[in-house]
Order: sequence, then C-alpha cells, then structure tokens
Amino acid sequence: MSRPALPDDTELSDRIRTLDLESKVRLLTGASLWRLPAEPRLGLSAVTMSDGPQGVRGTGDDPAETGLLAPAPSALAATWNTELAERLGNLFATAARRKGVDVVLGPVVNLQRTPVAGRHFEYFSEDPLLTGTLAAALVRGLQNRGVSACLKHFVANDSETDRTRYRSRLDERTLREVYLAPFEQVLAEAEPWSVMAAYSGVDDGIESAPMTENARLLREVLKEEWGFAGPVVSDWAATGSTVASAVGGLDLAMPGPEPLWGEPLAEAVRAGEVDERLIDDKVLRLLRLAAHTGRLGEPGQNPVPSAAPAGPTEEEFRLLREVAARGMVLLRNQGDLLPLAPGGSRAALPVPPPEDLRHEPHLPRPAPDGIRSVALIGPNAVTPYLQGGGSAFVPAVRTVSFEDGLRAALPEDVRLSVHRGGDSRLRPPYLTDARLTDPGTGTAGVRAHHLDADGNQVGGRIRPSGDWSGYSDFGPETHRVVLRTVLTLTEPGTHRLEIGCVGRYGVTVDGEEVLAGDDDRGVELILDSTHNNPTLRGIDLEVGPQPRRIALDVDLTVVEPGGYDRFVTAQLRHAPPGSTPYEEIAEAAAAAQAADVAVVVVGTNEEVESEGWDRTALDLPGHQNDLVRKVLAANPRTIVVVNAGAPVLLPWADEAPALLWAWLPGQEAGHALADVLLGRVEPSGRLPWTLPARAEDVPVPDAVPRDGVVDYGEGVHIGHRAWDKGGLSPAFPFGHGLGWTRWAYESVAVSQSSVSTDLPSPAGGDGLNLTVELTNTGPRAGGEVVQVYVEPPRDGVDRPVRLLAGFATVQAAAGARTTADLHVPTRAFQVWDAGTGGWRTPSGRYRLHVGRSSRDLRLTAEVTVDAGRFHAAR
Repeated sequence: MSRPALPDDTELSDRIRTLDLESKVRLLTGASLWRLPAEPRLGLSAVTMSDGPQGVRGTGDDPAETGLLAPAPSALAATWNTELAERLGNLFATAARRKGVDVVLGPVVNLQRTPVAGRHFEYFSEDPLLTGTLAAALVRGLQNRGVSACLKHFVANDSETDRTRYRSRLDERTLREVYLAPFEQVLAEAEPWSVMAAYSGVDDGIESAPMTENARLLREVLKEEWGFAGPVVSDWAATGSTVASAVGGLDLAMPGPEPLWGEPLAEAVRAGEVDERLIDDKVLRLLRLAAHTGRLGEPGQNPVPSAAPAGPTEEEFRLLREVAARGMVLLRNQGDLLPLAPGGSRAALPVPPPEDLRHEPHLPRPAPDGIRSVALIGPNAVTPYLQGGGSAFVPAVRTVSFEDGLRAALPEDVRLSVHRGGDSRLRPPYLTDARLTDPGTGTAGVRAHHLDADGNQVGGRIRPSGDWSGYSDFGPETHRVVLRTVLTLTEPGTHRLEIGCVGRYGVTVDGEEVLAGDDDRGVELILDSTHNNPTLRGIDLEVGPQPRRIALDVDLTVVEPGGYDRFVTAQLRHAPPGSTPYEEIAEAAAAAQAADVAVVVVGTNEEVESEGWDRTALDLPGHQNDLVRKVLAANPRTIVVVNAGAPVLLPWADEAPALLWAWLPGQEAGHALADVLLGRVEPSGRLPWTLPARAEDVPVPDAVPRDGVVDYGEGVHIGHRAWDKGGLSPAFPFGHGLGWTRWAYESVAVSQSSVSTDLPSPAGGDGLNLTVELTNTGPRAGGEVVQVYVEPPRDGVDRPVRLLAGFATVQAAAGARTTADLHVPTRAFQVWDAGTGGWRTPSGRYRLHVGRSSRDLRLTAEVTVDAGRFHAAR
C-alpha cells in the first residue's frame, strides 16, 4: 500500500530547535501508562502503544474491550511460513487501528534457550534463523499498514526468574552468532520502527550493564553498526537511572511520567552530564516513529487520525483459524488413523487449498458413514488453554472451544461425549457463591469495603467468587480494601482453604489472625507477576456432621506500583474433603472404550505458562499421564492432542497411535482442531524446537540465576545444536512433522549466487542457492518444509555439528513432483572473530544436508570454502 512521503531529518531537526530543553525532555517519557505526550508545536500527536504479540490488547481505557486472539508465536513459527506470518501482521495492524494503537510491543525475538522459560510460548523458536525469518515477515505485515512493531527484548532476556535483576553472561561470539542474530536479521529485512530494551543486563566480557544502560550494545551495535534509526523504548519500569540510561542509548522511558527522567534528565543536561545533542537525537527518533505511524503533521496542527476499520470480520476469523490449523504438528500417525473420516474414506477428503479457507467458512460436513461416536476427553478438552499469561493476554472477542468446534463439524448423527478426566490444576479452584455469603446483606458472594486512610468507608463492591486478583475498581482516596464473607462448609471431613495475597495484608478466620504480610514493594509486584500468582497459604478446617459457618476477613493495603494502576490482590481457593481425580479418569476411560474414536486433549494451563515466572519441571500438570495411559488401554483408536506452547514430557508418546501438537491456538481453537482431525486442513506444521524424551537430557534444564548471573556456558550450542553435540536422542527432533502424505527427496543441486561475504542481511544476500527435487509419494495433496543444515569442518573453532541454514515450503498434489528453491547465506558459514571484531569464513569442506528435520536428512552436497570463496567439492 502506498504511503505519503515522510519529512526528512533536516526538516525534523529544524522543528526540534523550536523547543526549549524542558519541552524536549517532556517528550521522552510517557504521559501515561501507554501514551507518549503530544506536542502541537511540532505537529506531534500522542503516540499510543499496546501489548502484543498474540494480538493487540489495547490500552485498557474501556475495561470491556475485546480483541482478536491469535495463536501464540510458537504456533506461528511451527508453520515455517513467511506468507502466513505477513498476513497475520496485516491483521494485527488492522486490530491495532481499531483500538487507536500506533505501536504494537512485539514481536518477541528472544530465543527458547531452555524449555522451562515462562515466556517460551511467546518466543518463536530455539533457532535464530527461524526466529528472524518469521519475525521479519510479521513486522513487514504490521508496518506495511502503518503500525509500528517494537522488536523486543533486546537482548539475551530469555527467561523470567529475577528478570529485572539478572545479567546474562555470555561471550561476544555467542552473543553475535546466536542471540543478536535474529535482531540483526529483522532489522535488515524489515526495518522495525522501534526496539525495546530488556529488563535484564548483559555481561559479554566487554561491558556489563543493564540493557537500558548498555551503551556498547544500544549505541555502538544497534544504532551505529546496524543503522537503527528509531527509538529504543524501555521495558515498562525498566529504567533504573537518569544519566547512565540517557547516555547509554535509551530514548523513551516507559511508562510515564518516569520519575528518573523528566526534570532529573533536564537537570543532568544543564549540569553537563548529558549532552543536549543526545536529547535532540532522541526526539528526532521519536518524530521518525510518529511520522511512520501517521502521528506527525504540520507544526501547530494535530494530524487527523484515519477512521478505524470496521470489524472484526469473518475473514479475520478464518485467518486465525488457518494459522492455528496449519501450525499444528502431527508427531505420530500409526496406521494413518488421521485424518478421521466420519463420512467415508480418507482419500475422499482432499486437503483444500488455503484460498478455500479464506472464502468458504463452512465446508460441507461429510456424509455419516464410518465413525458414529467420539469421546472428547481431558482437562484441556473441557477448558482449552488458548493463550499464555502476562502481557501477551488479549480478552478475546469470541472463543471456540474444542467441544464447540467438533460439534459444529461432525455430522449430526455422530455422538460426541465430553469427559474431563480429572483437574490438571495444582491449585484448588476459587471459592464460588454457592459457599459465600456477604454478612451484611445475606447476598451471595464476597463484599469489598473500600476504606480511606482514616478507616472511613468510601465505596464497595461485591463479587460472586474468591478471585480478587489485581482488583483496582476503587477511587484514588481508597487506602485499604477489606474483603468480608461467611464461608459455609457442609461436607464432613477436612476442608482445605488456600489464601494468597500480596503486599501488606492480614487475614482472620472467626476473628483470629491466621495470615499476615508486610511486603511494601510497589512496581516489583507487577513486574514479577506476583499480583497474578501469589504464594498460597493453606488452612485446614474440620467439619463435623453439621455444616460449619466461618467468618473470613481479608484486610488489604492498596499497592502503589508507580506508573501502573493501584491494586490489591487476594485469592480464596477451596478443596473439599476426599476430592480425587481417579474416579473421573475411570469414567473417561469407560467412555473411550464405548466410543469409536477417543480424542484426548492434555496440556498446560495458566498456572504453568506465563510471563513472570519460569517452570520448575517439564511434566504435564496433575494426573494427565495416568489419564492418557488409561484411555490408550481402553481404545486403540485414540488421538492425543497436546495443548501447550512449550515442551512437556510425554512418557507414553510411543504408545499413542496418533499424536498432534496443537499449541496455544487462540480464539478459533475448536474450528482449527476440527479442520485437522476431519482432514479439511493438513497439519503442515513442523516443530520449531526440540521435544525432550527425558528431563535429564535437556541441555539447559533451568533458568535460575546464580549470584545474579545467568551463565550461557553452552555457548553457540542452543536447542537442536546442543542435542546434536551431546549425541542425545529427543522424543521428536527440531523440524519434525508428518502431515498427511509422504515425500521422496530425489536430488539437490548447488549453485553460487556470489563470491562476496559483505551481507546486507544475515539470512540474505550472497551465498549459495540450492535446488531440491522431491515427489509427493502419498495418497493426498500436501505440503512439505524442506530444510537445509550446514555441517562445518571439524577443525578449528568450536562450531555446531549442524546448523539450520535455510528452508522453503512447497505444495504438491498426490504423485506430483515439485521443486524447492533454498538460499543458504554466507553468514551460515561464518563465525564471529572477537579478535578482529568482525565476521570471517573459515576455509574447509562443508556438507549441506537437506531433509525433513534436523535428524531426518535425505540428501547431501559438499562445497569447499577457500579464502571466502565457494567451490564445488571434488
């Protein structure tokens, strides 16, 4: 789409000179949580930001606002499809404009260094090339429609434990070849208009500093070496200094007003500690961003924003459905159990091309012949986990459950029964109004009393449950919130009451204090997600033959997080006596035995995958492994669906006839799963990370800082590279996925695109071109992801056994031959030379392996590198 010419830097600099120092400094920190200040003298309107990257959350101005909820980034990465990624970026831009958002805080191009990372679902891949390629496409899609991406979190902020305090210690070569690589690629290929500096710090042996102050990486590498022209934005509340951050390369301190900038920054300029030319450069970068996003007009005027697009539309729903379906990875399919064919033979259900999904929302149901009953089983079958927790969360405009999707897709005479098979959550459920009574009015629920600093009541609310997480529905005069309710317990035995609060609080049961807290932290409670995930304290309550009524009071002092909404948090959870999952598992197994097909959906939930904390283990939560084994024993026609964004251990994987990874699939989850199970869409996804078989094999098993340091001691051997170096066997390797058909790899030819090694992009420019001939030898049309891995010589510097160097997606009809064209950039052969501060290409013989995954390699070609030039191996 054509866009108007932007004002040049000379014109913008002339505008900046009309402002005094205080006016310029005022522009460099937020006017509020999400908005930057306007400045009519510059023609600058307020630039508005919003969380991503699983959609566009908005600014929260309308508490009831909803949005489009996309599959998690790891699901998008599993498509290995840049065209889909760019279309999804277009959709995000449209969603942003509906909400008046100019900058979407994403994509996240940190790497999946360890499978326990809390935001693993929010990252694309363990591989820098796959991450950079998909992220660049998403950024192009966003920015082609005038909405800025904010590439984050720069850099090496790959886990959550103590994320605001730790420093990542890694050598310069590892930093360049692995963790900076996707940022460099996206900057070269898509030119994002803003970049976010991480909470954490980096110690690369040259400089050790928080990323908001790291002059070497922000100024020397990002801005000077790579030519980044936009502003560097702090992560929210990450700014920890005035002079060091301003001189270090930070341009915008968010949220705002940031107390360490503003007047302290102006005073630092007047004192000669910060050069005013740095301030001018920061404002210039802001104006470039505003111009790109349509927030910069003529001086003295505010630009008139264009009308928000209508929607959401069915076409947008179909795109979300397509991404979710095509990203699903078929890990096993013994006996071609999938796709199911309720209406006849599988051969009668060809995979529709993508354009059919865009324009035909309701494909015809198959005729009822074959499968007559389906048992849908599992905790995630009943309550799908659609999105990870934290800043990626989007209140969805609608959600389609797995049950709803299957009911809509199956013929009416196919019986679908649904069975939870036990709760997978480690925490008890919230108390509900069936047990709660407001003592003042007798109304069901919990009453909140809002009190000022003198103890006078200034307001109140009532809620039907014990969930008061992040409660902020009170006025500025409120100093304390006191929750009062009467809890009625009827079942004889020991009841477990679990209470979680944050900040300063006191809890009484029948007038006796049982819990208290004195945590006076503010913003830290937001940043480490304690407000959503408080530590639970347990209280056992005995109930005899007669019901017991218990007076429960929770006195909460309002938390003042600075830049964020003031809030209190309390969680009241309850487990009755004798509750056990095994009766539900037995009931589910009986239902599976009675059905023609069982579909078991297991996975994670909001306790497991979230920003703010890392996992401590890779096991499926609860008794889900027992459930799967019981169902597999009951019905040999069982399909296991894994609803998780990050790896989990599947000790029964070799026993499952069909195993499908469905990710965190977003709002269209049910339709997407039905499309795949019934053969309407091929699950053409490939794993963007390695799935371990055993926890003890995981190369980086935890993300816990030691003495404030996360040591990247594995060097360049991340993900599948580490598995290859260790000679370890995963459950399923990086790049694995079956789809509906089979492929014969027939030949590979290599040609040289150039001899130069001065690349405009790490993944583009010069290098080698590969032409791969392959044939679809199966009975159905399908897609393939052709992957090429470079194996360097074994002499010289320590290098990966193999590294992903290129990939391409192709489609072919059953029996048809096709050609995949792949590019292998010179960068795939290079190493960073810390001594010279540049890239070099070691001489020697390199092998190029072509195949279906990092471990399923079908073809090999060899080239020799001599003095930076490629030659066909002899």
